[in-house]
Amino acid sequence: MPTIAAYISAAFAEIAGCFAFWAWARMHKSALWLLPGVASLVLFAWLLTKVDSDAAGRAYAAYGGVYIAASLLWLWAVEGMRPDRWDVAGSLLCLIGAGIILFGPRTA
Repeated sequence: MPTIAAYISAAFAEIAGCFAFWAWARMHKSALWLLPGVASLVLFAWLLTKVDSDAAGRAYAAYGGVYIAASLLWLWAVEGMRPDRWDVAGSLLCLIGAGIILFGPRTA
């Protein structure tokens, strides 16, 4: 699986899993929401193992930028709140940082 696809899939799996817990704890939804939430978080962890990286910490650091951007898309698509210009600017800055971490030249 290509790295970018793994990151995007992992981000939405993590957000969906965490949102299931949010819905149960903060929105008073049924505890049954926790079952797909846990499954989604397991999927998230598995997807991150598919990232082509020589070190887990570097893979997770670069993933952070993708997670932030995906969280703002979730905010807009699922929660109905449009990100403002500061959200977008911060997300772009994080994605640039993630790209530097992920694609920067490495010396042996």
